[in-house]
Amino acid sequence: MPSYLSPGVYVEEVESGSRPIEGVGTAVAAFIGFARKGPLHEPTPISNWTQFKSVFGDFAEGAYLPGAVYGFFANGGGICYVVRIGAPDSAAQDEPAELTGGEPARLGPYVVRALPQATGQITVEVTEPEGEDPPQDTFGLVVRRDGEVVETYPKLTTKRSKDNAATQVRSRSQYIALAESQQGPAPQRPQAQQVAVPAAAPEPLEVSASSYTGDPEQRTGVAGLEAVEEVTMVAAPDLMSAYQSGRIDAEQLISVQQAIVTHCELMGDRVAILDPPPAMTPQQVKVWRERTAAFDSKYAALYYPWIKVFDPSVGRDGFVPPSGHIAGVWARSDETRGVHKAPANEVVRGAVALQTQVTKGEHDLLNPAGVNCVRVFPGRGIRVWGARTLSSDPSWRYLNVRRLFNYLEESILGGTQWAVFEPNDDALWAKIRRTISAFLVNEWRKGALFGLTPDEAFYVKCDAETNPPEAIDVGQVVCEVGVAPVKPAEFVVFRLAQMSAGSGAVDE
Repeated sequence: MPSYLSPGVYVEEVESGSRPIEGVGTAVAAFIGFARKGPLHEPTPISNWTQFKSVFGDFAEGAYLPGAVYGFFANGGGICYVVRIGAPDSAAQDEPAELTGGEPARLGPYVVRALPQATGQITVEVTEPEGEDPPQDTFGLVVRRDGEVVETYPKLTTKRSKDNAATQVRSRSQYIALAESQQGPAPQRPQAQQVAVPAAAPEPLEVSASSYTGDPEQRTGVAGLEAVEEVTMVAAPDLMSAYQSGRIDAEQLISVQQAIVTHCELMGDRVAILDPPPAMTPQQVKVWRERTAAFDSKYAALYYPWIKVFDPSVGRDGFVPPSGHIAGVWARSDETRGVHKAPANEVVRGAVALQTQVTKGEHDLLNPAGVNCVRVFPGRGIRVWGARTLSSDPSWRYLNVRRLFNYLEESILGGTQWAVFEPNDDALWAKIRRTISAFLVNEWRKGALFGLTPDEAFYVKCDAETNPPEAIDVGQVVCEVGVAPVKPAEFVVFRLAQMSAGSGAVDE
């Protein structure tokens, strides 16, 4: 207490007694996979696609990670962590091995080479510039891939301007890199010619199951995510590219997915988004789900089938695992409706087709097994049509219930740290009850809890009954919180009956 030794007016700041709980974030994804460049085995926060390209490079053929991150942001994602993986011992390298471009070719005063993502037969032709009486220092370029024109530069110049050849190609090309062969004054215009540019030869990454699972002490793989508390969902899209290329087999694929699920269970605040192997029929997915029966977890969800999106790395549409786009759908649903809303009946942005058209009968087979289907509805687009976890426990059947509890638990955990080392008496218990009740009332008003009144939606008990003397003696404060979560209307049933005309009665 302050000392008052002389007459006067004193101003003191005191605690108001109200300590509001702030809700934590629910839509922070973590992606594990391959990228062209960037830090290796280091969870790196990424907030937009441009930042991802700057840190990890552009799309790459044979790598699903860039497309998954792009789909995450396209569907409403706000922030994610990216873990680039490599060989098991690559964490000890000073600089990770990156994909390199092809051998250079001479094009007059320029050196041209294929970019890492360029595949096939690449040729570059110097052409006459467009327009009448063009300046002597201007020329055009045509880039072909397997004989097909893929890029055209109608008017380039050797001068230092916005139309400078090297500047234009650097900012626009997806196939070649162009640079002056020597420094000095502006080079002379190249003569009309055509050169073949050897395509890049990507360095194969040494990938094994341990590359994904990682080591908690070394902070590698999925184990490295233990230090990132903000993560709420985990996906490994390039697990499928490793499986397709033969780097891992089916058993290793299952073991890695099991490790991701186990990680989410141990952390208790995140959910794994799993992909099935590619090109599976609904019957095969059912068998796959039975084979992975060990994934009986309320911290995991499985989505089927793969979706078709435009793949800039090959210049055409291709099928990709759905996990990246699904993570974006979760984030969008959380932002627009709240984490209590099941992230289903939502359009998958960027998807143009599905690898398998799931029928109603096939969906009847998969839904009870916990397989969330993505389906096409005429006039309504491609939508997520499932919101179940992989748990056999009916209490944790629905994904939004699991994620709502994650949100409530983390919010209460972070918002009550002030109670540690406070005097363990009735005043503290009353503060805890008041703080948690105020938070849950707000959640009830948002529609996250079931009940017409707050008393029906939740209860908070922290008193002498939950805190007997023996608990106080060991320094414990026990507070019981019960909530009634809202569950999705998964089956909407309308019962229709005939009525006798004018009678208002129903025919028996």
